[in-house]
Amino acid sequence: MADKHALNIIKMKKMKTDGVPLSMLTAYDYPSALLAEEAGIDLILVGDSLGNVVLGYDTTLPVTIEDMVYHTRSVKRGAPNTFIVADMPFMTYHGSVDETLRGVRRLMQEGQAHAVKMEGGLEICSAVSAVVAAGVPVLGHIGLTPQSVNMIGGYRIQGKDAKDAQRLMDEAKALEAAGAFGIVLELVTEEVAEAISKAVSIPTIGIGAGRYCDGQVLVFHDVLRYASPYREKKFVKTYADVGTLIREGITSYVQEVKDRSFPAEEHVFSADETVLESLYGNAGKGVK
Repeated sequence: MADKHALNIIKMKKMKTDGVPLSMLTAYDYPSALLAEEAGIDLILVGDSLGNVVLGYDTTLPVTIEDMVYHTRSVKRGAPNTFIVADMPFMTYHGSVDETLRGVRRLMQEGQAHAVKMEGGLEICSAVSAVVAAGVPVLGHIGLTPQSVNMIGGYRIQGKDAKDAQRLMDEAKALEAAGAFGIVLELVTEEVAEAISKAVSIPTIGIGAGRYCDGQVLVFHDVLRYASPYREKKFVKTYADVGTLIREGITSYVQEVKDRSFPAEEHVFSADETVLESLYGNAGKGVK
């Protein structure tokens, strides 16, 4: 979209104030980013969820900074006029500040992201502050944090009791104080997500966190049912079933190759007789 311009963190905060929801979608490569931008998406997240949906891992933990740089750079080429957030992979921001900033530098310089996303609450606030102090916008991420799935005992709904709700509220406020420009709330009860959204001045972007966040994010492959087999998720709405279309299309191609109906006459190129003569001599005359 030639007339589209990337958002910035100031505009996003104003959208929250004005009550204009933010639309966010993951993308992991050039064609998906291109389509997302053409559709008018506000933000693209190059999520480490690529480990599950693109690279075939069971979790996000094996994803490396090299993976993230490669895919972020591809997405940037496809969506040059969209605000792009790149995930910091597992354990790349829990060590020294220098180590954290090296990873951030690669995502910003080599990947050409506009911002980075970091999972966690109070324990990562010092890292968030350091990255923001270096001039890089940070999107926080609390609730279900897939990088900590082994610690939290699986993919569980967050904020189901008063103690957990208070923990999430404290984390959101701490991330805001640390300088995060927004917070992803994943698999958080709707009531707690609404309370957090009202309590902080920065946008909240929900995924499985109900109707009252300041924006929503979903995974590209979930929105389009682009998987096999596809696992249903309560918080996802499918807008197109491209997985079935792709499978059916490839099945038809295989069948037509097998029964020799493809390629048909309209798919081939014909040579004149002089070309055939150069290949076969006089024996080529009449060969078609």
